[in-house]
Amino acid sequence: MRLLEKQYATEENVESVLQKLKEYDFVNDERFAFGYASFQVRQKPIGRLRLLRSLALKKVDPDIADEAIKRVFEETPEEELIDRAVAKRVRLRGHPKTRSETKSLLDHLLRQGFSYELVMKKVRATSTVDIDVDEAS
Repeated sequence: MRLLEKQYATEENVESVLQKLKEYDFVNDERFAFGYASFQVRQKPIGRLRLLRSLALKKVDPDIADEAIKRVFEETPEEELIDRAVAKRVRLRGHPKTRSETKSLLDHLLRQGFSYELVMKKVRATSTVDIDVDEAS
């Protein structure tokens, strides 16, 4: 445990503090995962895959992360989030008019963690240029 690496920390003190934190419900992975995912979605429209990666980096159990993300997307559907992401991108750069602009939008949405199928659906609806599935890879 990292807390015990400090010179001033003793095992009894660390256990005592952890017990108090648990009593106050401050050590709660479910609550943390839901709060973190909710905050991330409110700050910036991001998809399920990016949230899963972020929670995995924070060492949240995958089952807990899945449940938290499911609850977040019940409150704010992923399709609504991708619509916000597309609207912002179009507001800043305009509708894609070339294949490279369309590919740039597609790549941007994939980096935001939205599923490939959802991204393709939204890019096709937004772009004035037809993009082939082979080109997107």
